[in-house]
Amino acid sequence: MNNILSTPDYLVFLVYFVIVATYGIWVYNKKRSKVIGGDSKDYFLAEGSLTWWAIGASLIASNISAEQFIGMSGSGFKMGLAIATYEWMAAITLIIVAVFFIPVYLKNKIFTMPQFLHKRYNGTVAMIMAVFWLALYVVVNLTSILYLGALAVSSISGFSLEFCMYAIAVFAVIITLGGMKVIGYTDVIQVFFLILGGLATTYLALNLVSEHYGSDGVLSGYAIMTDKASEHFEMIFAKDNENYLDLPGLSVLIGGMWIVNLNYWGCNQYITQRALGADLKTARNGILFAAFLKLLMPVIVVLPGIAAYVLWKDGHFQAEMLQGGELNPDRAYPVLLNLLPSGLKGLSFAALTAAVVASLAGKANSVATIFSLDIYQKVFNKTASERQLVNTGKITIIVSMILAVLIAPHLGIDKKGGFQYIQEYTGFVSPGIFAMFILGFFWKKTTSNAALFATIGGFLLSVFFKFLPNFADLSFLNTTGFAVINPASGLYEIPFLDRMGFVFVICIIGMYVISKIENAKGVVPNGLEVDAKMFKAHPGFVVGALLVTLITAALYIMYW
Repeated sequence: MNNILSTPDYLVFLVYFVIVATYGIWVYNKKRSKVIGGDSKDYFLAEGSLTWWAIGASLIASNISAEQFIGMSGSGFKMGLAIATYEWMAAITLIIVAVFFIPVYLKNKIFTMPQFLHKRYNGTVAMIMAVFWLALYVVVNLTSILYLGALAVSSISGFSLEFCMYAIAVFAVIITLGGMKVIGYTDVIQVFFLILGGLATTYLALNLVSEHYGSDGVLSGYAIMTDKASEHFEMIFAKDNENYLDLPGLSVLIGGMWIVNLNYWGCNQYITQRALGADLKTARNGILFAAFLKLLMPVIVVLPGIAAYVLWKDGHFQAEMLQGGELNPDRAYPVLLNLLPSGLKGLSFAALTAAVVASLAGKANSVATIFSLDIYQKVFNKTASERQLVNTGKITIIVSMILAVLIAPHLGIDKKGGFQYIQEYTGFVSPGIFAMFILGFFWKKTTSNAALFATIGGFLLSVFFKFLPNFADLSFLNTTGFAVINPASGLYEIPFLDRMGFVFVICIIGMYVISKIENAKGVVPNGLEVDAKMFKAHPGFVVGALLVTLITAALYIMYW
């Protein structure tokens, strides 16, 4: 397996780097000529300057990274197309966020998630969550993306892991220091390379399958895949499927998957931040564009994994797929990339780098935004000038990236699998956070103590359900499908998505009870300004949203 880049590969990558860097510098200089003194809202949010296509591209660029290219392709190898539910359900989720969440943020002039919590609840809730989000973004998100990205780039290029980590971190810092406008517009180029290079890898994978079985063309390769690995083209798993713990049947349609997606896309700083600096129509159009791109993502990140599985099952890549003497599905995508011809390998190398750098830049900018506006300005310097806030943000970006580089190698991310690593650690808090946000949006009687219960109690409940099988026999839940045996431990466990659903329901009930008790004592919460007219969408958006919904429904019907 050739893991050395050729001269044409380096030339293609150099073209990508020059285009992104030159365009970023041009955008930054143009922005500086219009903003004297450094405006914090312009720097952190690119207020009023991102177009719908820049918002949509930036959403995807920030979302798609090494955990998708490497982790989701690995999941495609292991369990098949069913893992695409994270992408296709996200398309519907984005429509919901655009219609119901974004209007509330914009109407109430919310620019950060802690700001929302401070305005809706109180400073204690906001500060607790600000510190938590900073820790989560640096220790979980930045580290996993940086480490997995460097691991993949190293396996393709032949450069050392340490060098790749430093190089990617420096590239991301350069882009991030330019502010949200530079990130937003360079993300358009990043997404172009991401999709083009990703499609090239998918084309190669399908062609390899086709040629291996004596046929020709990508359509023929796809048909062969559906025949040779028909079990890898089922979206809804039966209870006896070995991957049921990861994707428990109908829960991906009517259960915990909604909590995963709505929390990620609607209550997440580095995602919503792209739309918070725009007007409502522009924000909605950008999110709709991202929803269409989401429908395409499984073609890029899942199909190559399935193709690698079909070829591996027939004797290919036996040695290459091993790590430490054991099969590692996460090696599927790098193995395929190393088979690309000269030039195309450089393009796919650029696509992977673009995905990693864009995601790192988006998350680092969110870390800087939360620290500068929600911690530094409120705790350390309440009279901070615009320039001081921007400079603090830039220092935060550099510090957070240095921390990520230093601690990433020591977290065992490669052993857990990047996609599973992120889901495991964010899943402990997602139900409580989403419950706190959803009631905070739409029920004015929700109190601050109820929000604290969801934040702290939700985390403790998640930990309780995670370790419950170690001291309780859950086999009685087997008939309901809410507990299945884990072959690795031999214990009956509650699937991850179902645990999230249980915790969310308990948090909602607990918040309702606490709020009603406090309401009876005369506690009057801080309600948000919400008007039913806010949720009315313009005709073009309605048509696009309907089209996304119909396509998603058709995909599930086709691959049920």
